[in-house]
Amino acid sequence: MSGPVARSLQIMEALAAHPGGLALAAIADDLELPRSACHRLLAELLRCGYVRQVREHGEYTLTTKLAALGLSFLGASGMVDIAQPVLDRLADTTGELVRLALVDGDRLTFVAKAQGARFGLRYDPDMGIDVRLSCSAGGHAWLMTLDEERATELVAKQGFGDRKAFGPKAPTTFKALMQVLQEDRQRGYSVIEEMYAPGMSAMAAPIRRRRNQPAVGVITVAGPLVRLTPQRMQDLGRPLLAAAEELSLASASSPLFARS
Repeated sequence: MSGPVARSLQIMEALAAHPGGLALAAIADDLELPRSACHRLLAELLRCGYVRQVREHGEYTLTTKLAALGLSFLGASGMVDIAQPVLDRLADTTGELVRLALVDGDRLTFVAKAQGARFGLRYDPDMGIDVRLSCSAGGHAWLMTLDEERATELVAKQGFGDRKAFGPKAPTTFKALMQVLQEDRQRGYSVIEEMYAPGMSAMAAPIRRRRNQPAVGVITVAGPLVRLTPQRMQDLGRPLLAAAEELSLASASSPLFARS
């Protein structure tokens, strides 16, 4: 990316990954920007209210303005009103973390969740992250609705990532991934065990505006493998698919789903 707008967005993305703040030098060095130019961009972001400076040490950090814009956008789209009751019911049924991710171009991003675990281990990763397509239940649920060429293109663009960062069973070749996707298509929903993270399992179903079309989103259930066992996931297949179907039918009411 180049140009002041693109560089400003890069700065905000960098700050989003460091809620504790970053010093000017660290931002400039990480983004390979001249410090004088980086300082001017930060000053403009500060003036517009998207960034503030921690006076004690001088680090820059994001304000809540950007997050508020996102929440306002999601609220105006009607997506939260549509999806949250469905997520809440499935979370209550499964007793696990349920999340909704939406397709936006070449990305799949988590935008809403409901936590069903009331005690014991709770799997609850950060929201707003892009889904790792190659080794996540949500990624597989989207890819299974695409032809092999498009699925391969998306995974190649994102990459398989560092194997050490994921689970021991994460696919590391396109051949292995396509085999997993074929099994998912036959089942109607995706299932992973220790692919995304050690000791974690998950399942996901695609949300489609029309039958046999690519997914516009996915609904996922994730939890510790000791509780979300293969047999348990098989038992939860029907309520997961029912929730996905409910969101598919309701998706016409939200312009966000329609855009996806």
